[in-house]
Amino acid sequence: MNWLYTITASDTIEFSQNAVVEISPASVCSTSSSKTGLSSRNKHGDSAAGGTGQFGAASGSVGLSAAATLILLSPQCPVAPVIVLFRHCVTSINRVNMQANGAGQDRDSELSCRNGAQNGESSSTGAAHSNGLLSVTNNGNTVINNNNNNGVSAQPASNNTNSTSDANSGVKKKKRLSQSEEDVIRLIGQHLHDLGLNQTVDLLMQESGCRLEHPSATKFRSHVMEGEWDKAESDLNELKALMHSPSAIVVSGMLGNPQTTERQFCRMKFLLLQQKYLEYLEDGKVLEALQVLRAELTPLKYNTERIHILSGYLMCSHAEDLRTKAEWEGKGTASRTKLLDKLQTYLPPSVMLPPRRLQTLLKQAVELQRERCLYHNTKLDNGLDSVSLLLDHACSRKQFPCYTQQILTEHCNEVWFCKFSNDGTKLATGSKDTTVIVWHVDMETQQMKLMKTLEGHAYGVSYLAWSPDDAYLIACGPDDCSELWLWNVQTGELRTKMSQSHEDSLTSVAWNPDGKRFVTGGQRGQFYQCDLDGNLLDSWEGVRVQCLWCLSDGRTVLASDTHQRIRGYNFEDLTDRNIVQEDHPIMSFTVSRNGRLALLNVATQGVHLWDLQDRVLVRKYQGVTQGFYTIHSCFGGHNEDFIASGSEDHKVYIWHRRSELPIAELTGHTRTVNCVSWNPVLPGLLASASDDGTVRIWGPAPFLDVQDCIPIKKNGRLSSFFMDGQMRLCLKVGRQGYLSLL
Repeated sequence: MNWLYTITASDTIEFSQNAVVEISPASVCSTSSSKTGLSSRNKHGDSAAGGTGQFGAASGSVGLSAAATLILLSPQCPVAPVIVLFRHCVTSINRVNMQANGAGQDRDSELSCRNGAQNGESSSTGAAHSNGLLSVTNNGNTVINNNNNNGVSAQPASNNTNSTSDANSGVKKKKRLSQSEEDVIRLIGQHLHDLGLNQTVDLLMQESGCRLEHPSATKFRSHVMEGEWDKAESDLNELKALMHSPSAIVVSGMLGNPQTTERQFCRMKFLLLQQKYLEYLEDGKVLEALQVLRAELTPLKYNTERIHILSGYLMCSHAEDLRTKAEWEGKGTASRTKLLDKLQTYLPPSVMLPPRRLQTLLKQAVELQRERCLYHNTKLDNGLDSVSLLLDHACSRKQFPCYTQQILTEHCNEVWFCKFSNDGTKLATGSKDTTVIVWHVDMETQQMKLMKTLEGHAYGVSYLAWSPDDAYLIACGPDDCSELWLWNVQTGELRTKMSQSHEDSLTSVAWNPDGKRFVTGGQRGQFYQCDLDGNLLDSWEGVRVQCLWCLSDGRTVLASDTHQRIRGYNFEDLTDRNIVQEDHPIMSFTVSRNGRLALLNVATQGVHLWDLQDRVLVRKYQGVTQGFYTIHSCFGGHNEDFIASGSEDHKVYIWHRRSELPIAELTGHTRTVNCVSWNPVLPGLLASASDDGTVRIWGPAPFLDVQDCIPIKKNGRLSSFFMDGQMRLCLKVGRQGYLSLL
C-alpha cells in the first residue's frame, strides 16, 4: 500500500520498517547537515540520507533496519510543502511499539519527548503535534493520521479499491472550512500582514487553503505602494469587473447598481490620478503634473471643483508649501497607505479586505460591551491598548455612586432644590428656611465645604439656575412668590431683585446661552425675558409656566404649561409650536446637553424620556413614586448615560438610559427626595435634596474589595498600594483591609 503525505516545518513522521520513503524535492534531503531540510534517524540514532531523496528499506548505509522517524529540521526550509511517499507499507504507517524494542526504548522515548515538547504537548500516546498529525491507538499500534490544513490531504496513492477502504479507516480527511472559518483566517492573515509577519501569513494561507485577497488586488496593492501608477491604473481596470459584487462596501450606501459601480470606479481612478499628480508636483515635475491634470483628471468629468483646487497647487513654491496647502503627507508610504485605505472601501471584501478589519471588529466588540455594561461610568481610551481582550468588560456596582459619602445638615428646614455648577466646582442648595447655601467641591477628595450662605428669600427657595459662566446664580421661590434674586456668586452680593407685580408668580427660570439674558415665569400667566439688571425685554401673555429651558440656538425657549404639554417659543419672531404632549401634568423637565432628549417628571406616572427632534416618547422608567409633588430628575454620568430622580418613597432611583428598570435604589433619606443633581465633571458624584432637611452626597464605595481595585505597578510588579473607586490612593492593611491615604 502507498501513502502520500505533505509535511512542512517542524513536522515529524514515524513509520514502520520495510517502508520505502521517497521525498520531493530531493534537494532538501541530500545530507543531514544544517543545510538540509530533512533527516532520517533509525532507532539507534544513526542518520541515513541519500542524495536522490530516497530512503531505502532492508539494509545498507541508507537502509532502515527498523522503525524510523522522518523530521523536517529547519523551520526556514523549505517554504513550499515537501511531498513524502511511503511505499510497501503493510496496512498503515505504524509507530513501532516501544516496549517491544527494549534496546532502543530509552533513545526512542527521548526523541518522542523532544518532538512532543517542541509542539507544546507532553509525550504520550494520542499526542497532537503542530503539523496536524494525530496519533491514535489502534489494537496496540499507533496509527498516524494526517489532519493538517495545508491544502493536501493524506490519501492513498494506490488505485486499488480495497486499499482505498483501508486508507479511509486509517487516515482522516482534511476538514472543509466553513465560510466563517475562512473569514476568520483571512482576518488573522491581514492582521499578521500589517504586523510584517509575511512568512507566517504565507504559511497560514498555504496550510488553510485560503486566499488573503484576489491576485488582481495583490498586484494593485503592490503597484500603488511602489508608485507605479500606469500599472496600478491597468490593475484598476481588471478590478472593475469585480466591483459588481453585492458585498462591496460602498461609501454612498448604494449596492449592485451599474451606474453606482461606474461612479465608484471613476472615484477610484480620480483618487489614484490625484496621488500621481501630487507626487509629480512634489518631485518638481511640473510638466508631467500638468499633463496628468489636463489629459487624465479633467476628462473624467468628476469633481470639477476639486480639479480647480488641484490646479492651484501648481503655484506652490516648494514641496513643504504643497504638503501644507493640500493637507497631504507627501510622497511615500504614509500617503500611499492612506490612499489604499480609501480605495479598499470601494472593493468587495472577497477581493480585498477593508483596512484593519480585525481591529475594527474588536473595537466594535469592546464598545458594545461597554454599552451593555450597566455601571460603566468612566471615560476610557477607545484604543484596544487600554483594555484586555482576554476578559469581558464589566464594571462593579461598587464603583458607581451608590454610597453615601457626606451628609450636609446646615439647612434647618426642608431642602427643595440642589444644583451643581457647570464647571462642577460648586453646589448650590435651596431650602424652605429662606437660604441658599453655596458649597465648594474639592475635586480631589470630592468633599463639600460651605462657601457662602445667601439669605433673604422670604418664601423659601424652590428653584436655582447657574449662569453659563457660573458667575451668577438666580433663585426662585414657590407658587406664591412674585420675586426672584440674582446673586453674584464670587462676592455674595445681590445684583438684582426682580418683581414686576405683586400678583406675579415667578417659580422657574432659565439662562440664555449668551449669559446676558434669562427667561422666567409662573403658573399665574407670567412669561418674561429680562436682562441682568431685571429690565423687561419681552413678554408672552397668557402662558402658565411650570418649568423652562433655553435651547442652545439662543432663540427657542421650551416651556411646560398647565395643558400637560411642552411648547417651543421664539421671542424673535413671536412664534410657538407644540413639541411634547402628555396625558398628565408635567411637574418638571430637564434637557440633555446636546438638546436632543428631554426628561419629564409626570404626575402619577413617573419619569418619561422624550426625543425632542422626532417628538416621540422614547421610554417610561419604572420604580419611582411620583404624585403631585414637584420632583426634579437629571441626566448624568459619563456621556449622560444615566438618569436619576428623587421619589416620594424617600429613595433616589438611578436608571441606565436604555433600561426601564432601575439599576440602583439609594436609601438613606427619611422623607420625600425633591431633587437630584449629577456633577457634570465628576461622573461618580451625585447630590440629592430631601424634605428631611439634609443633602446627601453619593459616590463609589469608600473601600473596595481587592477585585474591584485598580492595582498600581511599580517597577513592573504589583505594589501594596491601590486606587479605590474614587481614584484615591489606598494602602493595603492586613489581608482584607485598605486605608485611604487622602
